Amino acid sequence: MATKNVFLNWNPEENFNLRDNDDHHIVMKKPKGVSASDLLPMALIGCASHDVVEILTKQRQDLRELKVSAEAIQDDDPPWRFRRIHIHYQAVGKGIDPEKLRKAILLSEEKYCSVYNTLKDVVEITHDSEVIED
Repeated sequence: MATKNVFLNWNPEENFNLRDNDDHHIVMKKPKGVSASDLLPMALIGCASHDVVEILTKQRQDLRELKVSAEAIQDDDPPWRFRRIHIHYQAVGKGIDPEKLRKAILLSEEKYCSVYNTLKDVVEITHDSEVIED
């Protein structure tokens, strides 16, 4: 079983500074950084997008760009629980098969994306996709 460590340092000048074991930093707290609740859908689309790119590349699809957005719906009152996250994938390239894109997304969701698999039982997650010819 893999163990991962992440770290947070707070001080008045830097707000909340998150980092991973490789010393990659994320500043958390508006206006100088990302809000804590935005990190959840960002982690979801980051994880899923990595898988989709890997799968489409192995399928020899001419993917030139992947644009992904997430719309997250949260409760209005504390603890502001996430209720729904909708992901929109936009694959840009030459001759990309929409069915292969669809299957890559499903494969990410069903098999590879740890964030999706952690959230799927507690948050409604939906997606759609489109191919843009470059």
